[in-house]
Amino acid sequence: MEKANVSSTRKFFGTDGVRGKVGSGKMTPELALKLGWAAGRVLSRIGTRKVLIGKDTRISGYMFESALEAGLSAAGLNVLLMGPMPTPAVAYLTRTFRAEAGVVISASHNPYYDNGIKFFSSTGTKLDDELELEIEAELEKPLDCVESHLLGKVSRITDAAGRYIEYCKGNFPADQTLEGLKLVVDCAHGATYHIAPNVFRELGAEVIVIGDKPNGTNINDQVGATAMAKICETVLAEQADLGIALDGDGDRIMMVNRNGEVIDGDQILYILAKDALNRGVLKGGVVGTQMSNLGLELALKALDIPFLRSKVGDRYVMELLTERGWRIGGENSGHIVNLDHGTTGDGIVAGIQVLAAMRRSDMTLEQLTAPVTLLPQVLVNVRFEGTKDPLQAAAVKFAVAEVERALGERGRVLLRKSGTEPLIRVMVEGEDETLVKQYAEQIATAVTTAVS
Repeated sequence: MEKANVSSTRKFFGTDGVRGKVGSGKMTPELALKLGWAAGRVLSRIGTRKVLIGKDTRISGYMFESALEAGLSAAGLNVLLMGPMPTPAVAYLTRTFRAEAGVVISASHNPYYDNGIKFFSSTGTKLDDELELEIEAELEKPLDCVESHLLGKVSRITDAAGRYIEYCKGNFPADQTLEGLKLVVDCAHGATYHIAPNVFRELGAEVIVIGDKPNGTNINDQVGATAMAKICETVLAEQADLGIALDGDGDRIMMVNRNGEVIDGDQILYILAKDALNRGVLKGGVVGTQMSNLGLELALKALDIPFLRSKVGDRYVMELLTERGWRIGGENSGHIVNLDHGTTGDGIVAGIQVLAAMRRSDMTLEQLTAPVTLLPQVLVNVRFEGTKDPLQAAAVKFAVAEVERALGERGRVLLRKSGTEPLIRVMVEGEDETLVKQYAEQIATAVTTAVS
């Protein structure tokens, strides 16, 4: 089947698994039970009979964990539970335990009332489209159960956090430490709350922690990589050298320099690419997305580093990296992939790589990012829950064409449907921030009218 046709044939899986508001639509206990069973039936055909389950700190995680566990067991697969663990930790441990698959229960950066279920393959990468389609086909069948003596057993990995902490530390140079650095680490009240602070402390840093008290409903609430005000304030108040903000499931990172300025995924990509170039280990170039700032592209061009854009989403970044044989890619939202260090976006490991670049160069975070001049980029979200496609509306196309004419070659417009939320994202980029905001609102108004 052609990849171009896959998304149109999916009923449940989006670009990042199954996701939605808890108790409605896709995210019900009944569907989670059936999804575990369907996945179990497909996975049992292709290898060992063992699946790992990790989750973030949402209150609904307990419910979905139990439902998935029952479904997988009914299909005859053994289940290893990890409790709250970052998404990249599940990918890593799936590989090391030689499991057939890993399951993450998380809605990443979304509010607590959303949740999601996504799968990793035995190699720690997203499941192939073909396997997802096979699972969807099984979902259409009536649920049954294997004979009692074939039911899967369930156990818990008690040292999962410790294993992942050691893995993260192993990505920092053995002859270096973080002694003398004062860091603020924001765990978003999410899955890294019991891991990230220990990683950086054990590497020698003085660590001030925020967002490390999850209660089931405060994940991503005014903290973490999608809400940077708190960590910026804390870095300045504590006179820290920098801040590291992770999202609810730990696959995103944003940073803050000692001046309280946000360092986004584009700037982090530049640091990692230049560091790899300086060490003679850069393979090919860098993959960004349609949302990557033009400033990143220009800064990499100055270093003669090739740059390509994929569609938005770490799945598409990975596809292009694999196609080209390159190693470094990511999104300005903070999904950073370095295939020399892992198989998926990993906020903690990306932060470690930046700190390693600082140590190797003897430069501060602001010095490392100085060559990247980011153009003003405004993103406006318009809620969209209808069947009509507003991106095809004549008024929307006209508004976009008007803005593109005004920007000329010194800016960009991008409209897209979110792969994880019912939103149309309107992005405008250009040199004049006031005009960029005006243009973004102009297009967003046209989209709002089209969906109303």
